[in-house]
Amino acid sequence: MATAFIQAILDLSEKAANLARVVRAEQSLFELLVQEKTGEDKNKRFIQDFKTLGDVLIQEMIRHDLNKKYPGLKEYVFGEESNMFTNTLGETVVVEIQQTQQDTCQLLTKVLDGNSKAAFLLANTIHQDVHVTPPCELADIQCELDVNSLGIWIDPIDSTAEYIRGTNEQPSSTGIHQNGLQCAVILIGAFLRKTGEPIFGVINQPFSELDKTSNRWQGRHVWGYCHQDITAHSINSSTNNKASDKVSVIMSKSEDIKIKKTLEPITGDQQMYASGAGYKLLCVIDGLVDAYILSKGSTYKWDTCSAHAILKALGGGIIRLDRGLEKVRSINDKSGFEIDVEYHQPDTDDYTSEGLKWCNTGGILAYVNKSVAHQILNSLSTMK
Repeated sequence: MATAFIQAILDLSEKAANLARVVRAEQSLFELLVQEKTGEDKNKRFIQDFKTLGDVLIQEMIRHDLNKKYPGLKEYVFGEESNMFTNTLGETVVVEIQQTQQDTCQLLTKVLDGNSKAAFLLANTIHQDVHVTPPCELADIQCELDVNSLGIWIDPIDSTAEYIRGTNEQPSSTGIHQNGLQCAVILIGAFLRKTGEPIFGVINQPFSELDKTSNRWQGRHVWGYCHQDITAHSINSSTNNKASDKVSVIMSKSEDIKIKKTLEPITGDQQMYASGAGYKLLCVIDGLVDAYILSKGSTYKWDTCSAHAILKALGGGIIRLDRGLEKVRSINDKSGFEIDVEYHQPDTDDYTSEGLKWCNTGGILAYVNKSVAHQILNSLSTMK
């Protein structure tokens, strides 16, 4: 049943959030777990790009646990991170979750230069069973789902830089966090391997709110399912009670100045900025903004798959920005033609390195309301 699969992913997302919080709770432990990416693993947009053992453990834990429930599925669980980790002694260790907590603890002790206390803490969290309360919306999904037809994209901790900084930032008046731990999210998305269509996604925000009494972080998650005319999601209502008739968009601060200037007639002062592709997509889902625009090919399938499925369940989607603009310009039809991002194959065979194989070539436009997407495409189509 589809409900069993969805529940399994929701449970795993919360287990991953628990691990992310455990790793971040102790600064002395955390400093052991950070490693700079190099070569093909590095995102070319960033001067420095990091992974943490937390990223790797979350990815491998999800792969391991899904394979226990659905044997063979781990071959189709894809993620951002390499599971090779080098300790301070220069030893390279392949990080894989073992069958028992004791064996996982032994492997992590080697990764952590003999720190058995830290290894035990992590292994204990990895091998715990976590169950979230079944959402009432699952009652709307009474259908079969062939799990063997699916692929899974994981970004174990999106916005790793903010995760490493570890700050608690206050939101702006719009409710958006430009920086901080709130921008670090866990992304798990399922797609049909035959067509590349995203059908289910969950975004878990492990550091949604800091409880001032206990000084502990509280998390939350949102999810959506859209397949064979059946849709369900956890979004109660849009929080975007707009006082302005302008289109609100969220972007990276490094976005092309020509994009910003071209959009000004329809956005006015409603151009927002925040860290992390996953968090910016979450802002669209939450209704804090109308759309997320990125003109560069610097997001990847693991960044967008989960949010794409949720947005589809809400009536929206994620399109390839370059293809959408090509369609508008080529036939001079200002209604816009959406070209959805697909997840089963690279956008092009002409990628310059293995690290760019799964990037979303030509940028993305994420939206809930199609008329907003049309407005943005029509506006950008005038750009020279």
